[in-house]
Amino acid sequence: MHDVDVLAHPRTGQAFDSPVAPGTGWPGDPATSQTPVAVDPAQVSKLASGAGSIPELDAVISVCRACPRLVTWREEAAVVKRRAFANQPYWGRPVPGWGSDRPRLLILGLAPAAHGGNRTGRIFTGDRSGDQLFAALHRAGLVSSPISVDAADGLRANQIRITAPVRCAPPANAPTPAERVTCSPWLNAEWRLVSDHVRVIVALGGFAWHIALRLVDLAGMRKPPFGHGAVAELPSGVRLLGCYHPSQQNMFTGKLTPAMLDATFSDAKKLAGIR
Repeated sequence: MHDVDVLAHPRTGQAFDSPVAPGTGWPGDPATSQTPVAVDPAQVSKLASGAGSIPELDAVISVCRACPRLVTWREEAAVVKRRAFANQPYWGRPVPGWGSDRPRLLILGLAPAAHGGNRTGRIFTGDRSGDQLFAALHRAGLVSSPISVDAADGLRANQIRITAPVRCAPPANAPTPAERVTCSPWLNAEWRLVSDHVRVIVALGGFAWHIALRLVDLAGMRKPPFGHGAVAELPSGVRLLGCYHPSQQNMFTGKLTPAMLDATFSDAKKLAGIR
C-alpha cells in the first residue's frame, strides 16, 4: 500500500485511499477486512476450489495478491493516476466478474485496464473498450443502460455475466504466461459456479476464445479456430461465438464496427434464449 491523499468517490462522495481497502464501503465491494487473501498460486487454487458461491468467489478474487508484478503495477497506477482522473480514488485491486450469478450468456474479455476497471472496480467500466461494449449490450437489451461509468451507477444485467481470465491490470496490457496460469483457477471456479446456466459464451478476441475452449470439455473434438463471427457448437451444448475485442484500435481502424458488435450480441441473445 502507499501513502496517498484520501479522495472522494465521484458519485457517492465517500472518501477512500487508493488502492481501496476491502470493507471500507466502496460501491459493490464484495470483500471485508476478514476476507482471506491469496498470496501465492497454491492459495489461489485452494480459495478458488473452496468458493461455494459467486459472491464468495468475487470476494476472494478482489483481494488476491498472488502475482507481485501485477500487484505493484495496479497499485502504482492507482497512486500515480491518469491526469483526467487525478481527483478520484482508484480501486487498485483485482476486478471480479460482473452481472448475473445465473447467466445464460457469459462474455469473456482479457484483463482490466489500468485506468478503467482498475480505477472503477468494475470490469470494462471507465475505458473506451467498455464504452463500446456496454453501448452494444444496451442496444441488444442485455444491460439497463448504454453507459457504464462506475460501480455505483445502478447498471443492471439481463441474464449475462462479464468476466476475464486475468483479474489485475497488467503492464502494457500483457500478463506473463506464469501470471495467466496463477490466475486461471479463479475463472475455472467461476465457470464451475455458472456453467449449469450458461448457453452461450462470447469470446472477445482470440485469446479469450482459446481460454473459453479450455473451460469446456471438448471430448476429443478438434479445437475450432477463432474468427469474428465464428460459431462453435461444443459437446456440452454451449455455443461459443467469436468477436473481435472492442479495443480502441479495433474500433478506430474499422476492424470492428458497432454494426458488427450488434450482430454478435443479437445472435448471442437469441441463441441463449434471453428475452
